[in-house]
Amino acid sequence: MVEIKIINESGNPLPAYATPGSAGMDLRAWLPDGSVTLAPLQRALIPTGIRLEIPEGYECQIRPRSGLAAKHGITVLNTPGTIDSDYRGLVGVILVNLSADPFTVENGERICQMVVAKTEQAVLTEVDAMSATSRGDGGFGHTGR
Repeated sequence: MVEIKIINESGNPLPAYATPGSAGMDLRAWLPDGSVTLAPLQRALIPTGIRLEIPEGYECQIRPRSGLAAKHGITVLNTPGTIDSDYRGLVGVILVNLSADPFTVENGERICQMVVAKTEQAVLTEVDAMSATSRGDGGFGHTGR
């Protein structure tokens, strides 16, 4: 288990796992000036009112909540969003409304999940050729439907 330090400026409950087997913690909207209505196909940066101190070698990934996606067409636009270990600013979530109906985000509403993941930085080595594989450069559906 990894410890992540948090400052909560929102007054909302801290992010929390909904069940013992949950991979992600629910994050809440922090809208002190009132709700935000997303028209169809509209996007908005929704603040959460939290700041995180993530240990080096970890990231927090921001992912959609399946219930909001299935019932209302609301998703996180840059899924998964990444919060890097050296970021100390307020966490914001880019929500988009992919439905045909307006959707109102209320203060304190659970808007996304946050998954903690280990990371590694890579060393890139420039070469003149790649090793051969049976797949080669096939991609984007090359194996069929």
